[in-house]
Amino acid sequence: MTERSAGALTRDPNNLVIGPSAVRWENGALTIEIHEGDTRLFVPWQRPVRGRVRVFPEALNRVAFALDGKESHIWHCLAPRARIEVEMESPGVSWSGKGYLDHNRGAEPLETGFNTWHWSRAHLKEGALVCYEGERGDGSLFASALRFDRHGVPEPVDLPPIAQLPRSKWRIDRRTRSDIGVAQVRRTWEDTPFYARSELASRFAGEEVVTVQESLDMRRFSSGIVQFMLPYRMPRKTR
Repeated sequence: MTERSAGALTRDPNNLVIGPSAVRWENGALTIEIHEGDTRLFVPWQRPVRGRVRVFPEALNRVAFALDGKESHIWHCLAPRARIEVEMESPGVSWSGKGYLDHNRGAEPLETGFNTWHWSRAHLKEGALVCYEGERGDGSLFASALRFDRHGVPEPVDLPPIAQLPRSKWRIDRRTRSDIGVAQVRRTWEDTPFYARSELASRFAGEEVVTVQESLDMRRFSSGIVQFMLPYRMPRKTR
């Protein structure tokens, strides 16, 4: 998570290189080579963060979705289901498990287009379910639920009831969806002044599932104190 200038970027149809790290498609997998460093504030030692993550899509989706009427913000769930293999040299850890791959792109900054959003995704016995909702920058609301079949083909489905979650330690409002309107936070992986990412126990499409959930508050992100703090968490380099 290092911001770099345009001179640190090179890309072609199969490769994306940003500074010393790179992403490429290789033998049917998205391979992510990580060569970064631990730059957390108040950590006196600069530990290297090096290793490889490989994402193997189990299904691919070719359809992207506009999140606003002007189509200034596009969300594309490329692999609603995937498996991952993580092999880190530093720190020396490795694991494998279930994964997911998407991306957002837009013609304006996220903080212009959105005030908040909540996103949830779960593997189902066949396919996956993704719920996406929030408040746009103009105050209008959006919400949708998509079920992806085992081939990655999306189909809109009725939104399950809202399941309120406890606020994060940084007091970020969190929300998900569940068949019975109830979900439980099992672990919170990321807890920052403007963003929280958690593992939930919930229920989708009649199945008890483990759900990955995120909540983002762009009003918090845009505040002066958070903008002042960001370079300490996400350093900015020219190369």
